[in-house]
Amino acid sequence: MNIQHIDTRHGTANQATFSNGNCQPYTGVPFGMNYFALQTTDQKGSWWFHPNDRVFQGYRLTHQPSPWMGDFSHFVLTPFNGSLTENTLFHAQSSYRPEESTFCPTHLTIHQSRYAISSTMIPSMYGGILTIDSHKNESGLLLSFPGKHRIVQKDDYTVEGQVTHFAGSEDPNFTFYFTLRFDQPLQSKTLLSIEHNEAASIPLYFGNIDKQIVRFGTSFISQEQASFNLEQEINQTPEEYLADSTKQWQNYFDRIKIEHHDPKQLRTFYHNLYRVFLFPQTFYEIDATGQKIHYDTTSRTVKPGVLYTNNGFWDTYKTVYPLYSLIAVEKYEEMLEGFLNSYYETGFLPKWLSPDERGLMPGTLIDAVIADASIKGIRKDLMVDFLEAMKKGATVQSEKSNYGRQGTTDYLKYGYVPNTYHESINHTLDYAYSDFCISQVAKGLKDSETTRHYQKQALNYQNIFDKETGFMRSKDTNGTFRTPFSSTRWGQDYAEGSAWQSSFAVYHDFDGLINAHGGSEKFEAKLIELCNQAPTFEVGGYGFEIHEMSEMAAIEFGQVAISNQPSFHYPYLFSYIGKPEMAQPLIKQLLTQTFDDTPTGYPGDEDNGSMAGWYIFSSLGFYPVTPGSGEYVIGMPLIDKAVIRLSNGESLTIEASPNYPQQQFIHEIKRNGTAYKKLFFTHQDLLEGGTISYKLGIVPNPLVHSKEELPYSLSK
Repeated sequence: MNIQHIDTRHGTANQATFSNGNCQPYTGVPFGMNYFALQTTDQKGSWWFHPNDRVFQGYRLTHQPSPWMGDFSHFVLTPFNGSLTENTLFHAQSSYRPEESTFCPTHLTIHQSRYAISSTMIPSMYGGILTIDSHKNESGLLLSFPGKHRIVQKDDYTVEGQVTHFAGSEDPNFTFYFTLRFDQPLQSKTLLSIEHNEAASIPLYFGNIDKQIVRFGTSFISQEQASFNLEQEINQTPEEYLADSTKQWQNYFDRIKIEHHDPKQLRTFYHNLYRVFLFPQTFYEIDATGQKIHYDTTSRTVKPGVLYTNNGFWDTYKTVYPLYSLIAVEKYEEMLEGFLNSYYETGFLPKWLSPDERGLMPGTLIDAVIADASIKGIRKDLMVDFLEAMKKGATVQSEKSNYGRQGTTDYLKYGYVPNTYHESINHTLDYAYSDFCISQVAKGLKDSETTRHYQKQALNYQNIFDKETGFMRSKDTNGTFRTPFSSTRWGQDYAEGSAWQSSFAVYHDFDGLINAHGGSEKFEAKLIELCNQAPTFEVGGYGFEIHEMSEMAAIEFGQVAISNQPSFHYPYLFSYIGKPEMAQPLIKQLLTQTFDDTPTGYPGDEDNGSMAGWYIFSSLGFYPVTPGSGEYVIGMPLIDKAVIRLSNGESLTIEASPNYPQQQFIHEIKRNGTAYKKLFFTHQDLLEGGTISYKLGIVPNPLVHSKEELPYSLSK
């Protein structure tokens, strides 16, 4: 698909109490250091854009990975003409027609009805270009800042500035720098030097001109670096900016080419593909000598090397990085280098970066990103240092709560995290999975002692499993389960869910979990109960209804809360008991009933590409249930045909037919023309390319599967 056919408003119709994606309509280059989006309101906090609003406040330069994280280092640029009653966004804003505007990954084009101004914003990695066509008197540009800022007029054509405002950082003076260069000169009544410690809007005046072109460079390093970044592009025309942006996006889009008889499904797939190339964001720059450098907020100095930010590994390890391992290995390799730099600079591997460690969500699930790379032979040269970093995270309790594991000492003492810690169930299960990931990296390094130790610790999930109820339940330090117990009670011991959403997070050992339930029949009954019940919930430890509860209740899929990451693997659990046919209609219905190509196109938060990645994998017919195992569990394809350009140069073709709503089951799979009975593909097998052919049917075709044909389990 042509990248300019993507509408970035996909998943942007949201509010704090209900998410249809919680996306913002980002325009930039893939993994850009900055993004631009329309701001339609400054009255709703992080929800500053809504597709139904008809107010244009300006182009927001943004670093917001999620409305729940906030936006560090942002400001708004608003073209205007005439004189403003007050220098505020409210007095400068204009109506616009969303249906006549361009929202695409490469550029934004807006016509402001109030001013008869047409403008186009085209970003680059470190800057961009804004063209403003105006045919009224006194053309101008309003710059609006959220907090402490400073701008200086260097000459008639140049303004330099800085913003010291952020949503949390190790450096209280963390600063974002920018340089603006104008084709037409500033008028004498504009600024010379202005500094404020609070929010303010500052007008720049251009006089009676028909057209202004604003070129800009940005930097997290220094004012000089911002100007240097601008100078690298100063001679480019808007057409050249657009051609370069388009080329970068098209390079990624051409890696998966799909066919589907329904154009709506085609658009939905590619809208999701756009989302997986936004985050993490580039957080390094190139200096005058060609060296990659970045600002280290911990030491508050400039360091050599790459760095990435705006990523929560609790979300993205499941889908985003496994997808990169197939089609974007070169970026995966560099990102790993950046994550290791984060470790060198802070002493712990990152968990939630924005711009530096925010410490949100349970677990240290970057461990899965590392283990998946290790098992797939990606950046072997970094694995010795990564293993040291993973082991430190598993054994050393940080003095700062936002770094490393919480309850580390007690986890090692009791074999579980006691319920004196918030969300102790998820911590325990995530640590057990991380221990498995450590063992996989150690295995790759032929460290047999470490492998055995962490494989044993990976079974700690058994310590909180209650055979009587069939759920994971929290324990106190005496080993006693918390009472009373309700399977639909959210919060307290569980993160963003109840026991139903948290008791199957044993990604590395479902065979062991099945045995803990008493065998395949009892596990199957549990899965049926999971699916075939009402999506009921109790607000429990939260004390009020959080948006994830509302989103689960909004769709009739039982306790399969596909609206949030902990349930992503639920439909694939039937494969571990050799009954994939029970999940195939469920997967197809989830893909077609809860996702589409509109502003309400997601069933819940699309966090940093994680939900988009679930859709992409599931549409292709397989899903990485266990990153770090090197396997993908077979599901139910949605596409008619896909051609995947793999990072190793091979091509993998996937076909599914006949493919209409009544085909709810896989009748037969052939791999390169030969019948295929395993319920998973290995990464190595996919990298060989060739063809996967799914023959679909209207009734199930159950097969008896040997243990070897079932997906990976540590206990298998």
